[in-house]
Amino acid sequence: MNKLEIGVWEERANQAQEALDTLFWNEAIKMYNIETPCPNGVCNTIFHYWWMAHAVDVLVDGLLRTGEKRYAERLAALHTGLLKRNGGVWPNELYDDMEWMALAWLRAYEATGLEVYKETTLLLWKDIQTGWNEHMSGGIAWQKTQLDYKNTPANAPAAILAARLYQAFGEAEDLDWALKIYNWQKGHLVDPETGFVWDGMNRTGDGLIDKDWKYSYNQGVYIGAAVELYRITKGQGYLDDARQTFTSAARELAEPQGGVLPDEGNGDAGLFKGILIRYTAEWVKMDFTAVEAVDFLRTNAECLWDQGKSVDAVLFGTDWTSASNGVIQLSSQLSAIKLLEKMSELTKEQV
Repeated sequence: MNKLEIGVWEERANQAQEALDTLFWNEAIKMYNIETPCPNGVCNTIFHYWWMAHAVDVLVDGLLRTGEKRYAERLAALHTGLLKRNGGVWPNELYDDMEWMALAWLRAYEATGLEVYKETTLLLWKDIQTGWNEHMSGGIAWQKTQLDYKNTPANAPAAILAARLYQAFGEAEDLDWALKIYNWQKGHLVDPETGFVWDGMNRTGDGLIDKDWKYSYNQGVYIGAAVELYRITKGQGYLDDARQTFTSAARELAEPQGGVLPDEGNGDAGLFKGILIRYTAEWVKMDFTAVEAVDFLRTNAECLWDQGKSVDAVLFGTDWTSASNGVIQLSSQLSAIKLLEKMSELTKEQV
């Protein structure tokens, strides 16, 4: 790795962050518009709570990389806007949504030291724990109105959160939660032969597993949970789990496209690739033998920048192999920023 390459990825991350700020931020509501263009905020007919959590995450990425005050100021404004938009409270009906919000504000707390972000995180975590029940032999429910439906989106991020809370505050109960959730996830929604992560079970009340829903999101959060438990325990088995799932995910999802992750669609799905990218990068930071993951990240990042960027702005759609045009949703822009920020971070670390 050389200084030129480091500078290249940092500048690309800067440009993508600048586009997020200038083309999506809506000062009137102190949140991001859900797409651009969005004249006078007319696009904001739906409150995408969990998208905003990922916006918090990329702001933290920018703050940690640059130390620039503007990222901290934007975090503070977004915290205010989100709380107001959610009716003055933080919890909602979806356990996975709350997990993403808690993960993001925990990172914001660690980056800034502001107690209000810690308070937000712990308040959400207390609510998230109520999702655990014995339907399907355990696991956290996806939503409060369907407590017998258990899925990866509600469990693997919760394991990440519990493990990070333990690392941040040292509460033994949080580690117990991380282990309990991870073991349930591994025992119920991970293919024991390949490591590929299934989406959910009992969605329609028949006890069946949705094995045909093959999303990059699910692979990413399970890798992330394994990595966090490795950080705590140094158990090699967790790195082995991460490697097996990454290998299976890359083979299943990316290899048919020359190593580039597929277009999984707009809306919520626009965030899926970014989630796999973030936690693959976390695995790379913990496992110096993960050279195939480094190559995977670089292949996707180079394709994203060279082929997926819009002609007249630093905007990115859901297909990283072709130039974006027309309306760009916040979800896909955030996924692209995650990739560019992680490339900047990893190239610095490997010097």
